[in-house]
Amino acid sequence: MSIEAGQAPRILALWSAPRSRSTAFLRMMAARGDHTVVHEPFSHVADFGEAQVGPFTAHTETELIATLRELATRGPVFFKDTTDFHYPGLLADDAFLSEATHTFIIRHPEQAIASHFKLNAELGRDEIGFAWLAEIYDAVATRSATPPVVIDSDDLIRNPEATVREYCARVSIPFIPEALTWEPGVRDDWRKTQRWHESTSRTDGFVPTSGSDAGVVRNDARLSGYLDYHLPYYERLHAARMRVPAA
Repeated sequence: MSIEAGQAPRILALWSAPRSRSTAFLRMMAARGDHTVVHEPFSHVADFGEAQVGPFTAHTETELIATLRELATRGPVFFKDTTDFHYPGLLADDAFLSEATHTFIIRHPEQAIASHFKLNAELGRDEIGFAWLAEIYDAVATRSATPPVVIDSDDLIRNPEATVREYCARVSIPFIPEALTWEPGVRDDWRKTQRWHESTSRTDGFVPTSGSDAGVVRNDARLSGYLDYHLPYYERLHAARMRVPAA
């Protein structure tokens, strides 16, 4: 959405294809201490049939959006979510697409698919998520006076301070340098999906983590086909990325 200069959003969202470093970004937002942080509520509704949102429990996308709005009356809310699921309720809610500030984080799909495959060898094409991520981006962009913010997660690893500083400026929240580091550990709201967050749980900042060999994707006909399908969506979002000076 378009917000007035200096006016912090009541609901700030970060959308990501799986395995694109969005969980590390959530850790930074939690370390700030000035937002209620909600971990993957839309995917929890889709996968588990419910999501915990602060003191509330939501069972449908419609309930979830109403709950996020209610929670935001108590203070600013940040949530991050992944597009391994499709969210028709989100896409149908014109008001929520406009009133929340929706931002995006990307990673090259060859790396993301390799990391995803390491945890889920049976992954399907659509749950890789770049096509659904671009669909949300387009839905937000058509309702906004300014293009949505897109972070390249490689920038986040190479130059975290400049990347987070620029992100904060674009979404009108203060930059808090102390939030660039945090205590390692597993958050309580990761318990249902803990195995997906093991590498991030061991970090204390934006650092490269040991991942899978991206070459496995090109050497596997099925994964290579997935890459060919998702690459154009990634490239379109990459062209719209936030530009960050080199470190």
